[in-house]
Amino acid sequence: MSKQSLKHSWAEPYKIKMVEPIKVTTREYREKCAKEAGYNTFLLKSEDVYIDLLTDSGTNAMSDYQWAGLMMGDEAYAGSRNFYYLWDNVKKFYGLPYFVPTHQGRAAEHMISKIMIKPGDYVPGNMYFTTTRLHQELAGATFVDVIIDEAHDPRSMHPFKGNIDLKKLEDLIKKVGANKIAYVSMAGPVNMAGGQPFSMANLQDVYELTKKYKIKLWFDGTRATENAYFIKMREKGYADKTIAQILKEICSYFDGMWVSAKKDLMVNIGGFIATRNKKVFEEARNLVVVYEGLHTYGGLAGRDLEAMARGLEEMVKFENISSRIGQIEYFGKQLEKYYVPLVYPFGGHAIFLDAKQFLPHVKQDFFPAQTLSAEIYVDSGVRGMERGIVSAGRDSEGKNRYPKLELVRLTFPRRVYTQSHIDVAVESIAQVFEDRKKIKGMKMIYEPKYLRFFQARFEKIK
Repeated sequence: MSKQSLKHSWAEPYKIKMVEPIKVTTREYREKCAKEAGYNTFLLKSEDVYIDLLTDSGTNAMSDYQWAGLMMGDEAYAGSRNFYYLWDNVKKFYGLPYFVPTHQGRAAEHMISKIMIKPGDYVPGNMYFTTTRLHQELAGATFVDVIIDEAHDPRSMHPFKGNIDLKKLEDLIKKVGANKIAYVSMAGPVNMAGGQPFSMANLQDVYELTKKYKIKLWFDGTRATENAYFIKMREKGYADKTIAQILKEICSYFDGMWVSAKKDLMVNIGGFIATRNKKVFEEARNLVVVYEGLHTYGGLAGRDLEAMARGLEEMVKFENISSRIGQIEYFGKQLEKYYVPLVYPFGGHAIFLDAKQFLPHVKQDFFPAQTLSAEIYVDSGVRGMERGIVSAGRDSEGKNRYPKLELVRLTFPRRVYTQSHIDVAVESIAQVFEDRKKIKGMKMIYEPKYLRFFQARFEKIK
């Protein structure tokens, strides 16, 4: 073998020093669990799940550096030193001067919606996210999707499917008037599109357009380091820049951001608002006292704030983010060997199965993605989640929304699973794909008013 032909494998940039046992179950047991849960993977008991790919929200493994920080929690009610350490790191890594902690990202979304939206406003964004859109609607706004068309095509290989379509955005501004746009909401990478990033060039163009019309630009920065990684790897002029440099440049174009720290910061709880807008900061600091706790803890213990501050330092390390996305790429490439239909390009936090192509015989009204996620769990104990018609919910007239993308999301928590776990998940999905013609759809037998995908119940069509 020549020297040039040698292939160098990658490995996780950490070693395991503590393990948590997981329960191995039988198919019969999982069939019983799935039925009791109404075939909704959110309603399964964690102890009945073998490999949990439901979400990366708060399910990450913290480092020894973060665990050590927990012992340094200053649990004073007001003015905890951990709060000031975290605030310093927010300024250092995001470049935004004002900061308000919250117990998780959803609380930050809620407060920004209450502060910035008036009834009758519009909020354009690069595809909806479930909780974000609901908070915007509850505040009286109408969400408008202005993402590029390629984002709705799972086969498109566009490298930045999270980009905003400038024409769609400007057409909306001209139609309703700039004074009716509460703010432009930009997420990256875009969860509902398959974890797809936006480019720095597109962000710069969006910034110039919003500046022209004097509209605020806000960022869902929950997985911002993943977006920075894709810019580094795919966009001209950024290959030699660090993740930290790219992240700070991204944030420089925004008036502010909300963040669920349970993703990028690799902690089990936490979120925050960061902004350069002092008026918004003062209002958020006032509201956090009403809904979360004092402005120096925001519903969190001092030890949580310390873990977040240390997680910020770790999240920008290239070896951490590249190994995280490397797991996703390995997962996707293994599934390709079995011709499993996927969303392309592979995203930053998950592999998304294209349920419409996986189960073409199951109509969208019979919930193909919900059905598929339940079938994978029954086959192996691997838990994913639906991202299709159930997640899309109903419109203002009570009718089902029919998204073009009907997906099953399989999300990898950071620093939790090994390559062997990925191989088990691949083999299970391949088996379900082989047996796909036997699978029928489901009907919904219970539907909550809001965010139905969390608690809805289903039964199989016989």
